[in-house]
Amino acid sequence: MSRRSTSLVKAALNALHRTRVASWLAPLARGDGAIVMLHQVLPGTPGPFEPNRILRVTPEFLDRTIRQVLEAGYDAISLDEVAERLAKPQSSARPFICFTLDDAYRDNLVHAYPIFRRYGVPFAVYAPTDYLDGHGEIWWLALERALAVLDHVDVTPEGGPGPFNLTCADSRDAAYHAIYWWLRGMDETVARRIVRDLSKAASVDANALCRELVMTWDELKQLAADPLVTIGAHTRRHYSLARLGSGAARVEMSDSVTRLERELGRKIRHFSYPFGDETAAGPREFEAAKDLGFATAVTTRKGMIHATHADTIHALPRLSLNGDYQDACFVEVLLSGVPFLLRDLVRRLSPSALIARLRPVFAR
Repeated sequence: MSRRSTSLVKAALNALHRTRVASWLAPLARGDGAIVMLHQVLPGTPGPFEPNRILRVTPEFLDRTIRQVLEAGYDAISLDEVAERLAKPQSSARPFICFTLDDAYRDNLVHAYPIFRRYGVPFAVYAPTDYLDGHGEIWWLALERALAVLDHVDVTPEGGPGPFNLTCADSRDAAYHAIYWWLRGMDETVARRIVRDLSKAASVDANALCRELVMTWDELKQLAADPLVTIGAHTRRHYSLARLGSGAARVEMSDSVTRLERELGRKIRHFSYPFGDETAAGPREFEAAKDLGFATAVTTRKGMIHATHADTIHALPRLSLNGDYQDACFVEVLLSGVPFLLRDLVRRLSPSALIARLRPVFAR
């Protein structure tokens, strides 16, 4: 998302908070709870060019958020409990929150785990098994590091956007977003080769990123030893499953489960789709997750959890704690579910029908 788009979203969330619209509409929108999506938890302030800053929150923000939701009366529960609640709805139950972290970054152990442990809050880590071996490709971060070094990028011979003159943070941001989304739209094997070439030109060791940033098997086992922690599968290589053949996609899923179960000595019951949006996971992948016996499977599609998700438990939405929105008022508005309610109404209804639907709420 561009900085301008981020500013517009922040303005909208602030308006929902200041006008109390989020509070008024929360009973209609909140649903049964939320599965929170996180990636990295790291101290410090992002630099001028760090497009992947959206994947990072600070330990201080995580601590404040946990206190905020507990004080607001949420039940902090595990993924197993999410599955149980959806199987046996309880209308009187308090709303729940379930924290999940994708990719098994080492900072989950170093910075996030002590905070969850302090509050006794369960959480889940979804681990791509090749990353734990130290040779997976975190290509979105490799691309960022390459563009931070290069002063010119030309991917037009590959049919891509550009050329780009990288003269400042804004030009690097524009290049990153254009190249990233172009890569997301192609065969991922080709996309990763292009990023490897850019990394080589920038003298960035893309292969070292896993060893630098992701937990080892021993570290994951240390984390998994705590009953508060659920380990879920996240494929072997973190490929966009929808862009693989059906057989290859299923192998990515099943092999990761087999390896995790062998290393950890426990049943793996939960799954997260890499990238997880509509282009990365769809009905075919959801059916595969069901066939493989997962109790839940989560996407990156944004939304709250409602009772109706019992019928789509292998395609659950999550609420992203985005690094650009590390503010308590944004968390409050997002947990109200109102941004997602309004989004869905706009998609389904004409402006006049939307006004008619909301008029009774504001007339109270």
